[in-house]
Amino acid sequence: MVLSSVLGFPRIGANREVKKAVEAYWAGKISAEDLTKAAAEVKKASWSAVKAQGVDFIPSGEFSLYDHVLDHSAAFNVIPKRYVGLGLSPLDVYFAMGRGRQADGVDVPASEMKKWFDSNYHFVVPEFSEETDFKLNFNKAVEEFKEAKTAGFATRPVVLGPVSFLVLGKAAKGAQAGFQPISLLPKLLPVYKTLLADLKAAGADWVQVDEPVLVLDSAATLEKEFASAYAALAPVAPKILLTTYFSRLDSNLAFVSKLPVAGLHIDLARAPGQLQEVVDAVKTTDIVLSLGVVSGRNIWKTDFDAAIKLAKVAVDALGQDRVIIATSSSLLHTPVTLASEKKLTDEQKDWFSFATEKAAEVATIAAVVSNSQDAKVAAALEANKVSIAARRAFETNSDATVRNRVAAITPDQLERKSPFAERKEIQAKHLDLPKFPTTTIGSFPQTKEIRLARAKLGKGELSPEEYEDFIKKEVEIVVRFQERIGLDLLVHGEPERNDMVQYFGEQLHGFVFTQNAWVQSYGSRYVRPPIIVSDVSRPGPMTVKWSAYAQSITKKPMKGMLTGPVTILNWSFPRADVSRELQSKQLALALRDEVIDLEKAGINAIQVDEPAIREGLPLRRADWDAYLKWAVDSFKLATAGVTDQLQTHSHFCYSDFDDIFPSIQRLDADVISIEASKADMKLLNTFKHYGYSNQIGPGVYDIHSPRVPGAQEIKDRLKAMLDILPDSLLFVNPDCGLKTRGWKETEASLINLVEGAKWARENYA
Repeated sequence: MVLSSVLGFPRIGANREVKKAVEAYWAGKISAEDLTKAAAEVKKASWSAVKAQGVDFIPSGEFSLYDHVLDHSAAFNVIPKRYVGLGLSPLDVYFAMGRGRQADGVDVPASEMKKWFDSNYHFVVPEFSEETDFKLNFNKAVEEFKEAKTAGFATRPVVLGPVSFLVLGKAAKGAQAGFQPISLLPKLLPVYKTLLADLKAAGADWVQVDEPVLVLDSAATLEKEFASAYAALAPVAPKILLTTYFSRLDSNLAFVSKLPVAGLHIDLARAPGQLQEVVDAVKTTDIVLSLGVVSGRNIWKTDFDAAIKLAKVAVDALGQDRVIIATSSSLLHTPVTLASEKKLTDEQKDWFSFATEKAAEVATIAAVVSNSQDAKVAAALEANKVSIAARRAFETNSDATVRNRVAAITPDQLERKSPFAERKEIQAKHLDLPKFPTTTIGSFPQTKEIRLARAKLGKGELSPEEYEDFIKKEVEIVVRFQERIGLDLLVHGEPERNDMVQYFGEQLHGFVFTQNAWVQSYGSRYVRPPIIVSDVSRPGPMTVKWSAYAQSITKKPMKGMLTGPVTILNWSFPRADVSRELQSKQLALALRDEVIDLEKAGINAIQVDEPAIREGLPLRRADWDAYLKWAVDSFKLATAGVTDQLQTHSHFCYSDFDDIFPSIQRLDADVISIEASKADMKLLNTFKHYGYSNQIGPGVYDIHSPRVPGAQEIKDRLKAMLDILPDSLLFVNPDCGLKTRGWKETEASLINLVEGAKWARENYA
């Protein structure tokens, strides 16, 4: 019999219960005990939801109050020294590592965050050194396995694998030069052996051990480490399901298939072409093959016929008892349930499948492949055929005007009229900014009053005219504040925007929106991605009114704010029937029209944010060139239709730019800002190494944390930056937008930022 499996479930709660509880704890409104109770209720609801769909392997241990990698670090005592000895409870140490802490005499910054492979989920980067003292502070996998068992659920625990844990980490500041975290594997394995042995003793039959780094090219150098790790773990552990996702194993399969594991999971939603090679590699072994045929990354209903066809390849070769039907990855990246959506049309709802529905899909596919004669299974199979046929019929509709415009794109449309050196001189005279110009990344705090006004507008309790007057007042508050503290290049603060992607999607043709389809981005920060369902076009201006209004009430230059085409694409749920390249270029053309209209309206600096451009990079290097070509071309297409006097800006999130630096240079933005405050200036050395020629604003403080940086702290950062970068190219700005911060901390932080810039002008004249 073919069994079914879910690799992980959203840990946010059907109604964002975890966010509400965590933020209430941070605010001192509930106790740690209350927070634990709220978490227990969400875990129980998740186990119940998966079990109710008929899934055989229900995951446990993957729940998190903030981040699963941070959980692992806390459990394994990978706690940087700066968080030790502060008189904090273990829970508060955990949250301090994730978001920093500035209260009760404690002032400590947050740890670095990075994107989880090519997703929009952020993980907290573990820090290792020769002095790292691995030990189990608590065994989360065992605790949650027992918690589930007590609640009546038989589960398969989930654990981050030892090699991935080390590879995803970084060398701590105090580590010796050349130190590599993977060198700690012999010290780490005994602790893993204890964890897994305890799981076995607790009654776990299987354990899911996630080793996602196996889909990276760099894993090819880790064959010996994987061999030694699993040779040590397999004898003491429950049956190990070695789990990979997001891409293909490629050449790493040669050594993976020889590891002493009981099962292997592969992602067939992302990499269906690897199936036959993997089947051939494990055929003569006893390895059970888990097939990720239901996508854990998108929201489209699974085509059962296509999934069954893949599954039968494995079943025919290995037999039913050696095949599991599974989600391709954890369902962390999908919303909880489609049942919460009340405003989608029946046609639209029939296209989609969220986490709960995907659990039902794996159970149904497994039953079909097991030759089930259940009438309910047959009915589900037939209903799926009807749904897929209806969606395919809808997909045949296209907008000829949009398609023809994409086909007519020429190389000239991708290039500015003059090289950067010439544009820089023209812009300097036109904008008249001082040396070390100060600016922000765009958004200002979204207060309760702003959210309430938006909600009242949606309910009809505020008229459009009343709402517009309210937003005008909020824009003026932001503008006057910036003038008062002495910022140089202003923004309007974006009070009218609900989200940097959703706001644009709502004004473009081709998108649909949900009410409650929230997905975790990091910590308590959740997003509600729009869904691209058809060709994209701009029916009219989207931001011109508010940017023009803001410029009309100040003599200082105002920066227009747009989200770039690649980021809108990557932070939406994209179509599956056409290429990402086509969708990106459709978005780029819509944004090109907006950029041109902003300049016509008197806006002389425009920021087109691309924080997700590095995130979207394929995990396999062989696939990079094609992606980078259309991604960079999309940005250039969006920004190149303006005069030389308009200063283009772009913003990037935490990223490793070393490998794609030529593409960053090819964007040809006049100014880029990058999240750099938690990366110890290592990003800037990349820019120095490659000789970046355009202007750059590395973030001088971390906006993901509520702590306020001191003026001296910002001065020290600027000094470190100026040791690396030419002073003629440096902008001074925060790490990212200020939407999630409060006004009190925003005001204090920006005053210190301006003071730092003034200090730099005095000392680097």
